Amino acid sequence: MNDYCAAIDFGTNTARLLIAQSSPAGIIPVRIEREVVRLGGGFTDEQGLSAEARERGLACLRRFSALISEYGVKRLRASATSAVRDAVNGPEFVATVLQETGINLVVINGDDEARLTLKGVLSALDSAGDTLAVLDVGGGSTEFTVSAHGVPLFIKSMPLGVVRLTEGFPEPAEMMARVSSVLDQLETDLSLAGVAVSGGFELVGTAGTATTIAAIKLELDEYDYRKVNNFSVSRGDISEIFQRLSRLTPQERLSVKGMEKGREDLIIAGLVITTSVMDRFGFGRLKISDFGLLEGLALSNDDPDELA
Repeated sequence: MNDYCAAIDFGTNTARLLIAQSSPAGIIPVRIEREVVRLGGGFTDEQGLSAEARERGLACLRRFSALISEYGVKRLRASATSAVRDAVNGPEFVATVLQETGINLVVINGDDEARLTLKGVLSALDSAGDTLAVLDVGGGSTEFTVSAHGVPLFIKSMPLGVVRLTEGFPEPAEMMARVSSVLDQLETDLSLAGVAVSGGFELVGTAGTATTIAAIKLELDEYDYRKVNNFSVSRGDISEIFQRLSRLTPQERLSVKGMEKGREDLIIAGLVITTSVMDRFGFGRLKISDFGLLEGLALSNDDPDELA
């Protein structure tokens, strides 16, 4: 009999499923599925998740549910993040998902998201200094975590995300100003917490923007997490990618090796957030982690207190 566990990271832009074999050393991936759902597309404060986004999300989760049944998974952790937690119709959507797919989506806050992401990142990082900064650029929010020896010292969930920025601030100047303003608050919060961040820390980027940066630099025809994980990119390399993509239309960006369909209009916002954080704190390199919240959820399967 197998001992498969599964995790679902149901994000604002991308939904991911991991089916894994439990082992004393951690988890061994058996199947990984990802789909750009864009759950936050068309989001409004008044109505929350749009009808079209809800249907895209349900269709994806029906497919994930069938795979979970096919593999005979006994333990599942599924989380929803920024889009669902901010939506006035989020609770209704969660109830519909449970009724139609049997998947119990747990809406987690930004701090829990950051802690689980750190757990996932650390599980596959090939080297980590005493102090580590993790940048998780999502669709609706961005988490910045500072840890020492695997223990989080500072967590900040910021209202910055590639879908939120792209749809809310279409002009580049507006986008840059919004990011700068949020990072001003991040610096203030770090100072109040007595945490000093410098370019001497190792900066690890996780989630779609970071992995896309690596895939483009590696010129991958097909995404391979084994090549992406622990790949390092210089600030100069990221600047070159930024300049190259900025000259192209979203449709033209799809011809760039490593660009995943569904990210072509969002990648600029992700690059603005990433480069702004690197420049603000003097980071010269970004190490990419394919592992993150999804793996952190899977690793928490045996700990009932890890996720409510």
